[in-house]
Amino acid sequence: MQNLIKKLLLVSLLLSTFVFGGFSSALKKQKFLTPDEAFTVTAVEKDDTIETHVKMADKIHIYEDSLHYRVIDPQNVELTVKKPASHEFDGDKIYEHDVEVNIPTSEIESKVAGDYTLEIEFQGCSDAGICYQPIKKTFKFKGTELGVFDKISKMIKEGNTAKIADILVNESSVFILLLFFVFGLLLSLTPCIFPMIPILSSIIVSQQSGDTKPSVAKAFFTSLVYVLSMAMTYTFVGLIAGLLGADIQAAMQNPWVLTVFALMFVALAFSLFGYYEIGLPASWQSKLSKASDDAQGKGIVGTAIMGLLSALIVGPCVAPPLGGAVLFISHTGDALLGGSALFVMSMGMGMPLLLVGIGAGKFMPKPGGWMTAVSQTFGVMMLGLGIFMLSRILPAGMTMMLWSLLFIGTALYMGVFETKAGEGAKKLFKLFAMIMFLYGVALFMGVLSGASSMLSPFEKFTSGGGAAVTVEKVDKSGHLGYSIARLEKEIAASDKPVVVDFGKDSCTACAELEHITFPDPKVKEQLKKFTFIQVNLTANSDDDKALLKKFELFGTPNIIFFDKDNNYLPEKSLTGFIKPEDFSKHLESVAK
Repeated sequence: MQNLIKKLLLVSLLLSTFVFGGFSSALKKQKFLTPDEAFTVTAVEKDDTIETHVKMADKIHIYEDSLHYRVIDPQNVELTVKKPASHEFDGDKIYEHDVEVNIPTSEIESKVAGDYTLEIEFQGCSDAGICYQPIKKTFKFKGTELGVFDKISKMIKEGNTAKIADILVNESSVFILLLFFVFGLLLSLTPCIFPMIPILSSIIVSQQSGDTKPSVAKAFFTSLVYVLSMAMTYTFVGLIAGLLGADIQAAMQNPWVLTVFALMFVALAFSLFGYYEIGLPASWQSKLSKASDDAQGKGIVGTAIMGLLSALIVGPCVAPPLGGAVLFISHTGDALLGGSALFVMSMGMGMPLLLVGIGAGKFMPKPGGWMTAVSQTFGVMMLGLGIFMLSRILPAGMTMMLWSLLFIGTALYMGVFETKAGEGAKKLFKLFAMIMFLYGVALFMGVLSGASSMLSPFEKFTSGGGAAVTVEKVDKSGHLGYSIARLEKEIAASDKPVVVDFGKDSCTACAELEHITFPDPKVKEQLKKFTFIQVNLTANSDDDKALLKKFELFGTPNIIFFDKDNNYLPEKSLTGFIKPEDFSKHLESVAK
């Protein structure tokens, strides 16, 4: 009995020790860190960068997809920043210890003006088993107060369509219209607009009759029709592309469309040579003369057609603002504001052309035989523009042959072999004709030898000498047939930052990138730090369209970037042609 009692007492003691000891332990309060103890957030401006740190205590982590950086005052702007690499934890991507993100102040000041408030938001958890509520920390910074023209100046240099679209979304309608008008004015001073001046001048000259000096009103009316036609073309293309999300530029690069346009140039050229006159039907001119001067009616159809074609010629120069407006329309559906912006931009581009019209009427010398020579000169230019259009779809050798025939034919037309002696300026005229003839012959010999570069027609003859300037031959077959899956696979396989160049065979600016920018020694040196992928969208297949839609791109050329962790960097994207020096600096900024 005594042994039984001892055993019962021992069991009772053990049970009381286990139960009450464990219970008292459970009652002890678990010590968890407060949010301020778990996370320390700082943001300090140094030089031209805001350096941010999110420091975490031991056994604390935050989720990568919860970490956001945005400006919340004076307006809400989500910032795209370069985050450090994260790692896997229970199926989630997390950060531990310290997250450092540097934000260039230029990135913020391109979107907001004046003082601003930066917000850092994230959600974190403790390994001990508690998750904190989402945390938001704000920091105020002094910004540069930009005036209207300062904003416009910054945007003029912008080659990223997404950033331009952001400005359109966050600015007033008045500012947007003023911005695009100034865009147009500055674009009118670029080399792209220069071909428009002789085209318009040739139209004014070709519409003169007899010895009557053109009036200011008539010349201005012709210029106005030309500029309005060009403006309406941009507006229509921008609206359709924005509302439908379509690559209208691709449709306009269709071989059939380009052929029709080239034939129009040829028709206009023969008109300038004097074989016929392009104008409204006689009955229409008769009716129009009752309301206005009969002379204003002549050639209005041809002038409008040339305005439309001119809009297509200068297309590559206006790619960033045009793309920004199209992206804005597609995102907001505000076709009225987007179309108005494109229209005022085109009118801004046309201002110098209107001045040409006024000057042609007021300052043009007295009509005479010189006008025939001028018309013929412009006719040759029209034929050149026709070849330029066809060069987007024809093989390089055939294009060289057409240029060769144009140069030789022009030289013969100028009387290069006429024996009649000339004096003074006529000798220089003959010298110019001889140079054209020799260059035409050089191109012809180059075609026969299999050369493809107009800059180096003798490349086949000098390839062994090492001194000739040759164009590097690249097999482009691998650039075709890209899909989203294929591109993502190649990007994921890269352990370096990635550059993706979207182009097409019929894109002039793409060819300029191929032959001017990418071969540049400084650019080549920078590209060694990247995986360079070139995607050819010439086929305009469903996969091609899907790629453009995924990255919100309109037309070509477009260059997009990914960091070494395969994160897309839309704020670094470039649209249109970019000079080698600028592209090299841009690559350097991405690689940092």
